[in-house]
This record gives sequence, structure tokens and C-alpha cells, in this order.
Amino acid sequence: MNAAWAQGDVRPPSDQRFVVVHKPGPAWQPQTPLFQQPGLDKHVAHYRQWQQQGKLSLGGPFMDSGFGGMMIPESGVTEDEVKAFAAADPAVQSGLLTFEVRRWLVGMKRSP
Repeated sequence: MNAAWAQGDVRPPSDQRFVVVHKPGPAWQPQTPLFQQPGLDKHVAHYRQWQQQGKLSLGGPFMDSGFGGMMIPESGVTEDEVKAFAAADPAVQSGLLTFEVRRWLVGMKRSP
């Protein structure tokens, strides 16, 4: 984190991203283990496209009992692009997952 920002002397860094937060949808099967959910493989394949295009920084499931997960696109991917890609996810279209796109400020990161 920028020391001046921590002291309140300057504006916060401008690295903002639009993250996708997934939660179980109406087609989620509560008694079925996470990696055996029908259609989860299509969800992974969908986001793997972004990974291969250099548009996905990080992504994966939450491992607590609430399940769900998060995808963190690279800087510069627009909100509209994130929303459209998330809505086109086969797991969202089938009702396995729901999604919410949230604006996220990268407040701390390792220096290059």
C-alpha cells in the first residue's frame, strides 16, 4: 500500500476491477459435493477462456460451507464486459450459480 495513501495524504490508487462473486443458484444440489455439481465443468471451461486470453487474474471457489466463489479479472476489463461474460456462463444460464459483479479497489499488492 502506498504510504502516503495510508496516511490520507493522496487519492487512493486507481487499480479498480470488477469482480464476479458466485453463489449457489436454484439448480444447486446441496447434498452433492462441490466438484460433482452437474455443469460445474462447463463453468470452469467458460472462465478458462478468459484465463487463456489473459483477462482473468485469479478465480476459484470459497471452501467454507456456503460455497460460491469469486473471479478477479485483470485490470482494464470493463464492467460491461465482465457482466456480459458472467451472464453467458453456462452454469449461470442453467441456474447452478448466480452472480453479482462488484467494483473492487486493489488497495494493496506486491511490488513488481
